[in-house]
Amino acid sequence: MKTSNTKTPKSVLIAGPCVIESLENLRSIATKLQPLANNERLDFYFKASFDKANRTSLESYRGPGLEKGLEMLQTIKDEFGYQILTDVHESYQASVAAKVADILQIPAFLCRQTDLIVAVSQTNAIVNIKKGQFMNPKDMQYSVLKALKTRDSSIQSPTHETALKNGVWLCERGSSFGYGNLVVDMRSLKIMREFAPVIFDATHSVQ
Repeated sequence: MKTSNTKTPKSVLIAGPCVIESLENLRSIATKLQPLANNERLDFYFKASFDKANRTSLESYRGPGLEKGLEMLQTIKDEFGYQILTDVHESYQASVAAKVADILQIPAFLCRQTDLIVAVSQTNAIVNIKKGQFMNPKDMQYSVLKALKTRDSSIQSPTHETALKNGVWLCERGSSFGYGNLVVDMRSLKIMREFAPVIFDATHSVQ
């Protein structure tokens, strides 16, 4: 995906740890990402989650939580000047996380949750909706429209231009072709690009 807020459109790059482990770890990763962040051809966002609410096991590490996690992300933002992306799993988190994050990401399993989409869209952050592994890419237009109509009730149908203007993105992360078989159908990128800017999550797509 490219952003066009400059004369020369930039490719968007989102990079960082899946989940926040510690401030020391965040600083280490942020430092190593500086060459990419300073690349004038890239629109760089530092990504890390304060809580992974969809872990497989109850005993799995989820993160430092909303308050501590956002404090650490704000520190990275202040020290490195990075734009921040983090994900939210519940509606009440949106307005709080948007005080720090430039992009709020809606997890794939929650991509149809109206209340969450509306809550995120009511903030000033860019909305990045991950396509569920169970979703027909064409049907993601309805999630996009929920976000767009929250921001502008006069919008009746989603288009790439309208979504870009209103800060609503989609993210491709693969589709389930049978049990435990995740495949990236590259046609999804073209299909979804008809009604929104599209990010490709290459890392999770090869899980």
